[in-house]
Formats: sequence, structure tokens, C-alpha cells
Amino acid sequence: MLNNVWAFLVISGLLVAGLFGRLTGEGGVVASALTATKTAVMDIALPLAGMMMFWLGVLRLIEKAGVLDFVARALSPLMKRIFPDVPPGHPAMSAMIMNLGANMLGLGNSATPLGLKAMGHLQELNPAKRAPSNAMCIFLALNTAGFSLIPTGAITYLSAAGVKEPYRVIGPTILATACAAIVAVLAGKFFQRLPMFAVKPEDRLEADETAVTAASDEPKPVSRAALVWLIVLFAAFAGVAALELGPPTWRAGVLDATGLKTLFDKAQAAAPTVKAAAGPFDLTGWKRLLNGASGLAIPAILLLAIGVALARGVKVYEEFVEGAKEGFAVATRIMPFLVAMLAAIALFKGSGILMLLGYYLKPALDFIGFPVDLLPLALMRPLSGSGSLGLLNEILTNPHSTEGLKFTAAILYGSTETTFYVLAVYFGSVGIRKVRHALAAGLTADIVGMTAAVVLGRLMFG
Repeated sequence: MLNNVWAFLVISGLLVAGLFGRLTGEGGVVASALTATKTAVMDIALPLAGMMMFWLGVLRLIEKAGVLDFVARALSPLMKRIFPDVPPGHPAMSAMIMNLGANMLGLGNSATPLGLKAMGHLQELNPAKRAPSNAMCIFLALNTAGFSLIPTGAITYLSAAGVKEPYRVIGPTILATACAAIVAVLAGKFFQRLPMFAVKPEDRLEADETAVTAASDEPKPVSRAALVWLIVLFAAFAGVAALELGPPTWRAGVLDATGLKTLFDKAQAAAPTVKAAAGPFDLTGWKRLLNGASGLAIPAILLLAIGVALARGVKVYEEFVEGAKEGFAVATRIMPFLVAMLAAIALFKGSGILMLLGYYLKPALDFIGFPVDLLPLALMRPLSGSGSLGLLNEILTNPHSTEGLKFTAAILYGSTETTFYVLAVYFGSVGIRKVRHALAAGLTADIVGMTAAVVLGRLMFG
């Protein structure tokens, strides 16, 4: 299936670009495709290598500390129903939980290294190394569904465009992404039963028995002294969290009481771009609470990983480095897949085919009640994150766009993911070239998420 999709993107992009005179020149699709190849390596794969090293190191600490085992046991009944082929105690289960949790918290790119780690563990269990297992297809579909509890991106762009009360997008986005996630699982389980998506005999290889390794050093139990230290550490972080989430007067009062106000003012004067509260806007009320909660997620994970690992006698620096070693290798493996996919998407996006589709599909879209202005965004969202973001900002900054259209566009953006990018990165990291029903399940989830976004947008914002 992916071969046909890729060929369609390239051929249709070239033909339509030729029709509209966008084939050659500085602004032509060929130049855009070549630029995309550079972007794939220099702006995505290499920065991802550093992020991979960091998060794989953190993940190894969490594994060694035994935190993931606890979380995996707590969520085992639900995860076992979704992924019956994955043993409850396997590292793949823990890595998937971390990835899906990061997506729910709206951590964006920080979820990708965790997803790649999970995909690597799932490949260990996969007897058909050339084609994804059922668990891998459903896991990828869940990532493309993008279930989110905190749609920080959609809120940020609405706020930047001057839309009043952008927090109203939270409820409908949660509902839309929940619908997409449920359909992703159901579609994956339906498609995996169809003969056309069955694993071919030539794809079956013996599993690499050496790939699945048990944890070597069991962490020590937490002593009473270490438990006290952990309580003090978490209490201190709770105090920091209160300063982040509370009104600015709380931090000012603490600095005054400790005599650090003068030192703080000097630091602010020396680095005027550093703000006490995270985010590019005037974070008061709900804005401060939402951005503070989102910004505290990664520090909380780091403190939990390092604190519990130290309390259980884990050599934190050595284990972090050991986990980070594989990060660059993963980034290198996905480069060819990224180059192929992003070049094809650049040809398709720059050809003018979205405008052509909008022209011919307008009568049908008007009949079903789908706003024509949202069609380019809906078509671009599964293909390109940057492209769909540009289209979203065009809608949000257009003075002729109604408030309802702006909110609906933000819900649509926040309720779907870049399916083809996720597919290229996740499957490319483990060398899989055949996608089976993963693409069908992911696109089904996208369609449901977009439909729910439009329906909820009409119901709530007219």
C-alpha cells in the first residue's frame, strides 16, 4: 500500500505542478523536494538524535528504578485488551505506556523517542521482521489518533491569533481525540482480520532470540533513609510546582522571605528574555495554570527517574549513558525513510493539488456540511506538520474567518496527527517497509477525528 501511496504523491504532484507552472524555478516543486531532503536530515533526524539520546537515557533510568513495572502493572488490564500479543511484563508494554502518556500530556516531540523505543521492543516480539505485527499497527494508529488531555498547540495558536477564550478548545479536542483513539483500536482489530492485510510467508523470519534480554541488575529495595530523602525531594518539587502554578505574588513572597529578591532581580536584568512563567504570552489565570502544568511534566519525570533510581542504588550516570548510546543509531536508520516521505510530500504540497481538489469537491463538501475552507488543512494534516500548521495560521489570521471556523480549525489540528510522518519514522526505525493495515487504521482514525472536530465545532461554536 505504501508503495502506491508514495508513487501517487510523487506522480500527481509532478503532473499538477506542470499544469500550474510550478514544476521548475526557485519556487517550483523540484526545488521544494530537494529542500525537503535537507530538512529531513539536518532539521529532523539529527536534532532527533540528540532528543533520542536524552529520552532513551531517562527511560533506562525509569526502567532500572522499577517505576515502569509499577505503572505497567497498574494499566495491565487495559493494555492487555488492546495489545493481547504483548506479554504484560515485556519492556514494550512499559515503553508504549510512556509514549502514550507523553502524547496525552501534550509533550509533542518528546513522545517520539519513547515511541521509537517501544517500536524497537515490539520488533523483538515480531516473527515477521519485514512486516509489522498487529500490535505495532495498533500502536502506530494510536499515535496518529493523538489522544490528548492538554492540546497546548491548538490553544497557543488561537491565543497568538487574538481569539478570545481559546481554552474553550480543550473539551472538544479531548472528545475528538478520544473518538479517534477508540476508532484507531477498533479499526486496527478489524483490518487485521482481512486476508488482504495478512502477513505473507516471505515476511516471516525467526525472531532474534538474543534481542530480548532480561534486566541484568535488579534494583535494591528502598531503605528507610532513602524513603525519607525521596519524601523531602518530592515535597521540594511540590513547592516549586506551587510557585509555577500559583500567582506571581507567591514567588515574590518566597524570594523576599529568603533574601533572594535582589539576586533574582539581577539575574532577570542580566537575562531579560528569561521569564518567571513559561510561555510567550501574558500568563495569567487559566493560561498560567495550563502552561505551568504542561511545563512541569518533563521536570517531574526527570526528578522521578533520578530520585527513585538513586534511592534504589542505581548508578544513574552510567545507566543514562548506556541508554543514550542507541539514540544516534536509530536516527541514522530513519533518515532514508524521512527523505523519501518528505520529498514526496513536498512535491504534492507545492503542486497546487489542494487548490484543485477544493475546487472540484466544493459541491460535495457543501452538501455534507464540511467547511470548504478546512479542506486544505484536513488534507495536509496527515502529511505534514509544518504544512498543516501554516494552513492553520492562515485560517486563524484571516480577518474573514469566523470565530466558529477558527475554533473548528484548531480542534481539527489538535485532534489528528501527521500519519505519514509517524509511519515513516516509527517503521523506518526498525527497518519495516511493508505497512499492512497500519496506514488504513491510521487514516480511518484521522477521518473520524476530523469528522468529530467539525461536528463539535458546529455544535459548540456555530
